[in-house]
Amino acid sequence: MHSDCDQKRLLWDKGESFLRVQTLVWVRVSMKKTIFVVDDSDTNLAMAEEALLDFYQVMTLPSAIKMFALLEKVTPDLILLDIEMPDMDGFEALRRLKTHTLYAEIPVVFLTSMTDAAVEVRGFQLGVVDFITKPFSAPVLLNRMKTHLQIDEIIQDRTVQIECLKNAIVFSFADIVEKRDKNTGGHIERTSEYIRILANTMMEHGIYEDALSNLNLVSLISSSRLHDIGKIAISDSILNKPGKLTDEEFAIMKTHAAEGEAIIDQIASRADNDEFLHNAKLFAGYHHERWDGTGYPYGLKERKIPLQGRIMAVVDVYDALVSMRPYKPPFPDTEAIQIIMDNAGTQFDPIIADVFFEVKDQFNEVSQLCYNWADCNS
Repeated sequence: MHSDCDQKRLLWDKGESFLRVQTLVWVRVSMKKTIFVVDDSDTNLAMAEEALLDFYQVMTLPSAIKMFALLEKVTPDLILLDIEMPDMDGFEALRRLKTHTLYAEIPVVFLTSMTDAAVEVRGFQLGVVDFITKPFSAPVLLNRMKTHLQIDEIIQDRTVQIECLKNAIVFSFADIVEKRDKNTGGHIERTSEYIRILANTMMEHGIYEDALSNLNLVSLISSSRLHDIGKIAISDSILNKPGKLTDEEFAIMKTHAAEGEAIIDQIASRADNDEFLHNAKLFAGYHHERWDGTGYPYGLKERKIPLQGRIMAVVDVYDALVSMRPYKPPFPDTEAIQIIMDNAGTQFDPIIADVFFEVKDQFNEVSQLCYNWADCNS
């Protein structure tokens, strides 16, 4: 089944323009789906394989232990799992599957001769999607597998469509902010690319692994585009002033962090624990906090500042330094790098600043590609 929703991604083409938006259509390759059949009975394994083999790639396994060993190499589309097995029964295997990040979304169907209602209740509580009673007939087994795999495919398609819609909304909001703030052309797309570089490098080195391992990096990068959403609440006379702001004007400008957090918080209050909005809120509200506690709006210090805010602090300042502004020319890249490193441990998280220094050449390449809104969209 093909998704009706095209996935839009930002591609970097050095020969032409920076981060051109192109459309990538996700097309599923026509191939057999994979089913694991896990049962300690050779007879049941053979019967299940015979019933399913014409339509699916079937992998038969005599124990849950063998299943977990194979899962390290192959991810099935569905697991048909016996309950009564030695060493590890189906309930324990299901519990382990559902508590593992990589396996939790694989649909599991119990294959069992147990008909006790309490068994069904326990299975559904653990996350099984269905029960098939032994002895089973080949047509029943095949039709039930088709039904569950079709449902799973529909859910995946709908998920892609929802993600596509969410990304379209994010781009629209970011576009509104960018076009209102005529002094920071291309800032949103450059900062999201810096975030990608920095976060991926931190992950590779295991830096702040506990926090980053729980985050979806695609969602993290996309949500960073809303870090300046609070500028919607700032008047044009201040936002686009062709010169340095007065102290009073700067005080008003600083409110964009809290305003952005409030805007996203209001949206999040109508959503259900959405990771994307949670990340966006932290980027918006905390990217002007400082490591030494002298930042705004809350004056948080060191690791009390959310990681999203600490990452964006480095990214945001670097881009401001190397970009043209009405009140200053762009700083040379070497000078901008030196300013970031000189302020490590005061303005910036020193660990993140060290990672920035490692990838500074990649940052420089991104910074060279576009300086104003017209160029970014040419």
